[in-house]
Amino acid sequence: MRRRGPFAAGIAASLLALGLLSRVVPPGYTRVDLAVDARGGKILSAALSDGERVTLTWRNSQFGLRVKEVFVARGGVLVQDRVTFSQPDGTPPPRVSPRDVDDLYHTGGAFDARGLSRPFRRIVYRIGEIGDPKLRVGNETVSLKKAAGFGGRVILTATRPALHEILRLGLIDG
Repeated sequence: MRRRGPFAAGIAASLLALGLLSRVVPPGYTRVDLAVDARGGKILSAALSDGERVTLTWRNSQFGLRVKEVFVARGGVLVQDRVTFSQPDGTPPPRVSPRDVDDLYHTGGAFDARGLSRPFRRIVYRIGEIGDPKLRVGNETVSLKKAAGFGGRVILTATRPALHEILRLGLIDG
């Protein structure tokens, strides 16, 4: 007759450890997920350390300006830190106050705003024919137009990852 006690105890301990890993949420990380909306197709999942940057670049079709938006991972949230609308010829845009950004998005003109501190947990990007939006997360760059197509929507979500997600994603997984 075999003794199954130690074997069963080992399996039970392993399952308990895995269960605990799924509940442990360590500080200092942000999980970023990109998905195509209705289809829910995953485009990218990444676990970023606090301070790592996510950058969105696109061309504003109305004013013909190049746009760069910089977000910083911070404890389960992406914080928009900087927005730059620049001329295609490379002329440096004027620095503006963070409080002027909302108006400048709509009225046009080149500008550079830093220190915005605008937190986001969810952003929905509508993809147009012009603009060619690209999102850089860690070492991966995703063309949102290629991922979702014209008229599609890409949903970015930021959350605090559990320890097992950080381990599984290896701090970046595209």
